[in-house]
Amino acid sequence: MIPVTLVVIAKAPVAGQAKTRLAVSVGDRAAADIAAATLLDTLDAVDATPVRDRVVALTGDLDQASHGAEIRSRLGTLHVVKQRGDDFSARLANAIADAADVAGPWPVLLIASDTPQVTAELLTGCAEALTQTDVVFGLARDGGWWVLGVTEPTMADCLHTIPTSRSDTGPATLEALRDRGLAVELVAELSDVDTVDDVEIVRAECRPGSRFVRAIKGAGL
Repeated sequence: MIPVTLVVIAKAPVAGQAKTRLAVSVGDRAAADIAAATLLDTLDAVDATPVRDRVVALTGDLDQASHGAEIRSRLGTLHVVKQRGDDFSARLANAIADAADVAGPWPVLLIASDTPQVTAELLTGCAEALTQTDVVFGLARDGGWWVLGVTEPTMADCLHTIPTSRSDTGPATLEALRDRGLAVELVAELSDVDTVDDVEIVRAECRPGSRFVRAIKGAGL
């Protein structure tokens, strides 16, 4: 067991509220189904990662969500905390702090739920790296980032000052972490699923039978 808490920041995949940029191409219901698949595939990888504890920071109404009952069942074995904060930057930083409050004073590794190609092996490598450095960080190909690990929650306070969903969010976050004098180990760069243009890139990195692959086929992609 690796002495790290793994936290997933997730949004209930409700049609009309989930993957709205993707929904422009495939429709609200299909986009919600794809979002549910990415979350469930992510939880598979998280469950198989040998870390000390697992937390999900959740927002949204699972009663209205695609595959809501299945997601709720999967969350039954995990710590679940409610996302808090006025913007997504605050929600990210607070999710790290809340995971430490719930699970104890261990390093925290945070991932989003829109990289369904992530594997337990990759997450294990990230967690192991976090035991040897201050920060683990993985950039996303769209300019954001997909994973952030910190040995102390306060190391992520810089997130409050960095706007999200921009082409320079990842590099700006990396610069802010390094400006604090923290040792940062970079891990694999991944693509997340935001638009229809991302689908083929991520499909090529997923298992053929994954929920994500089945969901995008169901959407005609």
